[in-house]
Amino acid sequence: MQEEEKENDDLFEISEIKVDGKQSPLRIDKFLQIRTQFSRNRIQDAIKAGSITVDDKQIKANHKVKPGELIKMVLPRYYGAESPLLAEDIALDIRFEDEDLLILHKPPGLVVHPGVGNWTGTLANALAFHFGKELPVLEGNGHNRIGLVHRIDKDTSGLMVVAKSDLAMTHLAKQFFDHTIERTYYALVWGDLEQDKGTISNYVGRDDRNPRVNRVYEEGEDGKLAITHYEVIERMYYTTLVKCNLETGRTHQIRVHMQHLGHPLFSDRHYGGDKIVKGTVYSKYKQYVEKIFTAMPRQALHAKSIGFEHPRTGERMLFDSELPEDFQTGMNLWRDYVAQRKAGKKNMP
Repeated sequence: MQEEEKENDDLFEISEIKVDGKQSPLRIDKFLQIRTQFSRNRIQDAIKAGSITVDDKQIKANHKVKPGELIKMVLPRYYGAESPLLAEDIALDIRFEDEDLLILHKPPGLVVHPGVGNWTGTLANALAFHFGKELPVLEGNGHNRIGLVHRIDKDTSGLMVVAKSDLAMTHLAKQFFDHTIERTYYALVWGDLEQDKGTISNYVGRDDRNPRVNRVYEEGEDGKLAITHYEVIERMYYTTLVKCNLETGRTHQIRVHMQHLGHPLFSDRHYGGDKIVKGTVYSKYKQYVEKIFTAMPRQALHAKSIGFEHPRTGERMLFDSELPEDFQTGMNLWRDYVAQRKAGKKNMP
């Protein structure tokens, strides 16, 4: 059984240290090197990225800790297998690369990281081959773990950013934590949304009845705050193309939120979108929709764009991508359906 990918719920290790009342003045980078398992370089990178604060204020590496100060750290959690990654020659669609990061377009069907049922053939294996002898050795990664700043589901396509240095990993993870990363997804959902735009804000967590999916919880119950902003791009009678901007990055967030609205993603087998949700009872209509399911046999979700501040230069960067072939084919078939309806063709239900 293949394991579903998480997205960004576990990106960070968040910790606090209260400086002892008898602590003598000491540079914070030296103090944290003693108190944590992190190297001085990683601590200094985190301070530069604003990931380490004292009494909720940003500081420099030469700050001297004082008794009673509260040190907060938001550091990236490194993912990786407990054995060295197998480098595999899997084609990558790379859109940008420099010494600090890499932007790629992930096709649907590609698992991001090795896990139960997917120990090979993943994006991480492909990146290990791409980097070769220059595979980034990131802090504490023991087995040359890849700098996956975030992840997207196996059957979701689109843009991803990969860190090639500890500075990039720390800086980009902090931007995810601060919600300053711009992420736009395109989703084809069932039904005709009532509003042209809106915001979904609630709590999302693992469904106790089915650990492979998430669900919405009431505040105070299990679940973490999840916020999605959406806007209608195109209406096609029984489906709607929607642009979604993530403010948070919970696992399956868009898929859960759209299902909660009563508009599951088209062809999403885990959230009820892989059957006919809206439309007529005519057999010709059912046959037509089955044709679209065949053309796009995965959830209609695409990570279209991503924007962030470059960790070294501070330049604001924005990358955009085209819809993949299966998504485009599905859209065109729905557009053809709309066109034939408008033309009043008698054989079109």
